[in-house]
Amino acid sequence: MRALPAGLDETSPIFSIAAAAELAGLHAQTLRQYDRFGLVEPARTVGNTRRYSMRDVGRLRQVQLLSAEGVSLEGIRRILAMSDENRELRARVRELESALADAVMQQQGRRVFAAGATGITTIRAGARPSKPGSIVLWRGGRG
Repeated sequence: MRALPAGLDETSPIFSIAAAAELAGLHAQTLRQYDRFGLVEPARTVGNTRRYSMRDVGRLRQVQLLSAEGVSLEGIRRILAMSDENRELRARVRELESALADAVMQQQGRRVFAAGATGITTIRAGARPSKPGSIVLWRGGRG
């Protein structure tokens, strides 16, 4: 896979409607209809010309696939909205997990855990597990 030129990514609006239609295997009028219905929201130039990104082209392909499977445009709109929301929520969960892990690691008296045949137990920092063969899980401080 070739790298994109500097400053461009999958969200860069670089394709005209004709190019996006060709890449997606659709007619340009179909893209206009999908835009009106809110299935894809291409960027607009100063002259109000549609410009599509690679992400938009991927979304158009997804719409085409769902449509070919018999899903109505309203159904597709709802599926895409839920998919977008799911993606946003997953990203937020990752952010919150990272923030929580950082906060826990900065707390005084961090916990150390040992895992053995009897399960997971908390042990005092600096102490050794009481049973041989236990695995100690600890994450050191930063710095």
